[in-house]
Amino acid sequence: MDCRSSLTFGSLFAGIGGFDLGLERAGMECRWQVEIDPFCQKVLAKHWPNVRRYEDVREVGKHNLEAVDVICGGFPCQDISHAGKGAGIAEGTRSGLWFEFYRIIRELRPRFIVVENVAAILVRGVDVVLGDLAASGYDAEWQVLPAAAIGAPHARDRCFIIAHANNARCDIERILEGRIYAERQPQLWEPFGTVANKTWLTDYCGLSGDVDGVPNRVDRLRALGNAVVPQVAEWIGRRIVEGEENDC
Repeated sequence: MDCRSSLTFGSLFAGIGGFDLGLERAGMECRWQVEIDPFCQKVLAKHWPNVRRYEDVREVGKHNLEAVDVICGGFPCQDISHAGKGAGIAEGTRSGLWFEFYRIIRELRPRFIVVENVAAILVRGVDVVLGDLAASGYDAEWQVLPAAAIGAPHARDRCFIIAHANNARCDIERILEGRIYAERQPQLWEPFGTVANKTWLTDYCGLSGDVDGVPNRVDRLRALGNAVVPQVAEWIGRRIVEGEENDC
């Protein structure tokens, strides 16, 4: 990679763009998004008017997706979540879309992969994801990162899996090390965590887009509930970018 250029990324299961917003803040450039929900598509079109969008992960791949440095995505959690029936990845019709994610990884061969899902994946499918990545030549690290780790007033535990190609130089362990809890990263929340002098913990903890880190009150609850917290994605993205810059 040319050290003078930005890392590029593509977003699977993009939702309302939580991953996309966070990685852009970290200095990456979004090249494409894949999202099937009509409301989420409208949100993406409004905020990323010049990014190419596709509707169905089952209909994209090397034949129509641009090669990128990073592929990110939070595939459906319904068959993994403790609130569901626990069908898992192999048997679940929704969470089984991981295998489309995996197919796209094999076809495009990005340098980095960032996967997000509910914490329950650690007992309902992380072995499948890690096994598939390893079989395709990717090393991976994983950790549950709550939004509270970077200053939010709520937990929102999510498991993040960061993988990189074996031939890519990357201190992958440094990306997800426990330092996030020590740093807290409060500056990541300042533009959206404070409204009219209201602070997180005392005045502004209602259900809203701001509490989930998504700006401008993008507050359709279903879409918001499925969204990746942008500040967590940004923190991960910055670690990847810093690692690449250190290798230059």
